[in-house]
Amino acid sequence: MHLDRPPTFLREFLPRLDVLVLNTGHHWSPLKLHSNHWVIHMGGVSIPPSMDIGQARNFTIHGIVKWVDSRIQQQPSLKVFYRTISPRHFSNGEWYNGGTCDNTIPFMSEKNDQVQTHKASDLVPAKAVEGTRVKLLDITALSALRDEGHVSKYGVRARHGSQDCLHWCLPGIPD
Repeated sequence: MHLDRPPTFLREFLPRLDVLVLNTGHHWSPLKLHSNHWVIHMGGVSIPPSMDIGQARNFTIHGIVKWVDSRIQQQPSLKVFYRTISPRHFSNGEWYNGGTCDNTIPFMSEKNDQVQTHKASDLVPAKAVEGTRVKLLDITALSALRDEGHVSKYGVRARHGSQDCLHWCLPGIPD
């Protein structure tokens, strides 16, 4: 992963796009970096795995938003959004150690206040899009209200002792 430059496909295909939705998610963790054998690069040099992964995520979000914003003027029909992350809904552990997401009733979250007050749920992308033509599409608090919409133990690839409380049954927020 090259943190200081946009992905090749984005550099190549951006002129063909009318709408671009940027996002990143929960894979910014040392566990995922190690299990996927990812190597982080910056300035063409690999960075040691001990680096602060949160700082790497923040640097990348700000960098890609700034890069895309610099291209919007050349493409006035392009609409760009940065979509915040879907919250995790695990109870009693994580996905790999018995955590569950068995809720079957919508709107069972304390996040309702956050939705009603219009506060940004993820401050890093909210700050990154300030002063740019990239719009924030904040789905985090809305998603927290619909924690019954996960694949959970009912997915096609469900395994005993492991639930998917991150991915959704439908592509995006059903409501």
